Amino acid sequence: MTTHFITAEIDLKESQPLQQEIEAQLSQHGNPLRWAVTKVDKENEKVTVEAIVTQSDKAAK
Repeated sequence: MTTHFITAEIDLKESQPLQQEIEAQLSQHGNPLRWAVTKVDKENEKVTVEAIVTQSDKAAK
């Protein structure tokens, strides 16, 4: 199993609740261990999320 640090930008205009949108985007990169909103851009209606995700060694290859 490997861990990765990722940063994602989430659009606040998405139709689903923010937490569900964050988890959906992070799951594309692996299994989220933890994540945090680190920046809110009110003007552009976006949030920046930093996360630690894990991937199985088979998926990482």
